[in-house]
Amino acid sequence: QVQLVESGGGLVQAGGSLRLSCAASGRTFSTYPMGWFRQAAGKEREFVAAISWGGGSTYYADFVKGRFTISRDNAKNTVSLQLNSLKPEDTAIYYCAANVRRYPSSSQYYRAQEYPYWGQGTQVTVSS
Repeated sequence: QVQLVESGGGLVQAGGSLRLSCAASGRTFSTYPMGWFRQAAGKEREFVAAISWGGGSTYYADFVKGRFTISRDNAKNTVSLQLNSLKPEDTAIYYCAANVRRYPSSSQYYRAQEYPYWGQGTQVTVSS
């Protein structure tokens, strides 16, 4: 069982930055690939970024490449998402999630249904 708690959301102007963090409980955190998803009002949840259990591989949605960076610290049981050059369309609730397949295929990183554990989300609002 894994419990996830996100933090770091807030209100920022377009072009600004935020750093989201996700704290995980459980001794086996370091074996889980992790992902970030987001859901804007009235829209479906969508993939943002993911990282392999060891941190050596990262995956990004096309719309965030070059602006967002995912990282993890297995010693501290945390995964982070650095958001730079934010746009109003980045406004959403951001969720971190744990994927219990230790070696998912590339496509399995992108699918929300592959992540059984989710945090409660943190709101990111970008004003124009």
